[in-house]
Amino acid sequence: MTLQSVYLHALGMVNALGGDVDSIVPALAAAQSPGMGLMHTGIGDAFVGRVSTPLDIAPPERLTRFDCRNNRMLLAALAQIRPAIEAARERYGAHRIGVVLGTSTSGIDAAEVAFVHQAQAGQLPDNFNYRQMEIGTAAPFAAAALDVQGPAFTISTACTSSAKAFVSARRLLQLGLCDAMIVGGVDTLCELTVQGFASLESTSITRTNPMSRNRNGINVGEGAAVFLMTRDEGEVRLAGAGESSDAHHVSAPDPRGVGGELALRDALKNAGIEASAIAYVNLHATATRKNDDMEAHLMARVFANGVPASGTKPFTGHQLGAAGATELGFAWLTLARDAAMPLHQWDGEADPALPALDLVQDERHVPRTGGARYVMSNSFAFGGSNVSLILAR
Repeated sequence: MTLQSVYLHALGMVNALGGDVDSIVPALAAAQSPGMGLMHTGIGDAFVGRVSTPLDIAPPERLTRFDCRNNRMLLAALAQIRPAIEAARERYGAHRIGVVLGTSTSGIDAAEVAFVHQAQAGQLPDNFNYRQMEIGTAAPFAAAALDVQGPAFTISTACTSSAKAFVSARRLLQLGLCDAMIVGGVDTLCELTVQGFASLESTSITRTNPMSRNRNGINVGEGAAVFLMTRDEGEVRLAGAGESSDAHHVSAPDPRGVGGELALRDALKNAGIEASAIAYVNLHATATRKNDDMEAHLMARVFANGVPASGTKPFTGHQLGAAGATELGFAWLTLARDAAMPLHQWDGEADPALPALDLVQDERHVPRTGGARYVMSNSFAFGGSNVSLILAR
């Protein structure tokens, strides 16, 4: 059976760079991220990526029990593609539109605020509902807010959550179970996550520094990124996807990168292309010692002749469950809007223990001529979860 192609038609984003795509594109090009800065936690300061734009869109009155920062970020991103969603609902019917989202924190920050209130006042605040913090809430909430009735489920596999959402959404379309999908991810800063990574000695008190000899950890971030995906032909196609689970360790990556390499090669095979066809790669590039070491070596093996690449977490923080969708969004913009490849922001001090990569340091664009052009986005997560996605123009 030949499976139909699927296309990504519209993108909505909110993160430390800005509150919508139109503000994020120039901010990314200028390497200016107003939401990056210090956050005070119960165990000290942390450098994080925070959404600094107002989150004014509240849930519909019938869904006020779900009102929390996480769902407001999701609504802010969804509002940017609402016209495309409405057109799809008019064409296909609400029952033919599904939602698949990734998250790792959901509304845990709302629970943190509520528990502080409980400790001080002796009871939970009236506006707190435990559903705000449920990991599975994001997709059903979005479906209810948008009045769509197709399959709606949330994926939570740590830092690959929203990348895996695209694989699931494509499968639902190709099997004919849906005609349109709302797909992406959302994650919110919370002390549980920040302190958890700090306990693993994985956070940096300054801006993250991927692939540098001086790299010393991540900046946790927050944000949302959502697409409308259908089988209708468009400018950007989800051309390939590869997944693997090597289960090397609960938190550390396999130093050999066997599972990660398998995901990249399976994505290339799924797209029917050689590595030489890829024009740009958005790296996972967490700036932890072990992850960058693993990723640099597997990139050198898969792309023996080199490929322009960059890690964008210095601009957004590591958005965990929303990282895959956000970084695929940056890759999508290089095709759909001819945006420049995102710069790789670091101190420029290469690690001699890592193979040299072609890290983007000047303005470059994906070529518009010569047939289809491909870009890749990679995500790696705790537990050995690996995903690679390929887009084609």
